[in-house]
Amino acid sequence: MATAEPDAAQPQPPPAPPTPAPSRPVRRITLDAAGVALSALLIEPEHTAPRAVVVAVHGGGMTAGYFDGTAHPDQSLLLLGASLGYTVLAVDRPGYGRSAAALPEGQTLAEQTVLLRAALADFASRYPTGAGLFLLAHSFGGKLALCTAADPAETPRLLGLDISGCGHRYAAVPAANGDGKDTRRHWGPLSLYPPDTFRFCATVVAPMPLREASELGRWPELFPDIAPRVRVPVRLTFAEHERWWHHGEEDLADLRARLSAAPRVQIDRQPDAGHNISLGWAARAYHLRALAFMEDCLTAK
Repeated sequence: MATAEPDAAQPQPPPAPPTPAPSRPVRRITLDAAGVALSALLIEPEHTAPRAVVVAVHGGGMTAGYFDGTAHPDQSLLLLGASLGYTVLAVDRPGYGRSAAALPEGQTLAEQTVLLRAALADFASRYPTGAGLFLLAHSFGGKLALCTAADPAETPRLLGLDISGCGHRYAAVPAANGDGKDTRRHWGPLSLYPPDTFRFCATVVAPMPLREASELGRWPELFPDIAPRVRVPVRLTFAEHERWWHHGEEDLADLRARLSAAPRVQIDRQPDAGHNISLGWAARAYHLRALAFMEDCLTAK
């Protein structure tokens, strides 16, 4: 069983193999990230050019498949986004997917930022991007999204950020080896998830690379430098049953204040959801709210 920061510790799946998923218009592609091959899931809208590109960035101990949950059709951000006219690109972060063999110990946040920017530049050189790129990220991926946005010139045509499961003050500091066994912190009540979730998760989780895991506890130190350099709209969502981060009113006021250069900061709470929002029954509601925020970003442009 793979273990990770707040994302991947889960109940042991039953021995029965997952039910085969129906044929879907999601395909796998490879991106050139400064000479490192990153795998990704891609879906494009049918019969029309994309209005924009949603770039989905997974958390620690997960893979890009987190955003294409197959336990229930309503879980998939990729299918929903394409149906509304967006291209959705879910990237396997450095150290995951195809790059795991080339980067067996993974990378630090700073190193991942360089590779993600390169991968997005490669994607934009080969695919239509509409109005630009919008980063939708979860947990550790939220840290990477903020780092990527912190230097606007390095990530052109960035519309905004939508981040779930990532704050700036830990309620419980994750282990430096990425080993997390507290399933309640990762998931909350199991009734929040479709019945087949934990069978299908066997294909979504992955070990958290060592270098990534060793940096987990440093986020409260890194965030104060990164936050004021973000100059695009930011939306942050905390699940009702989020237990990895402090998200009381004082915590959220401080979090908002530190994002001082962002033209808009919106902080929401997602009811009936645990840390892994996009794998639960609340996934569709959360994804629709995230895409609505992106629509606001498009209007502001």
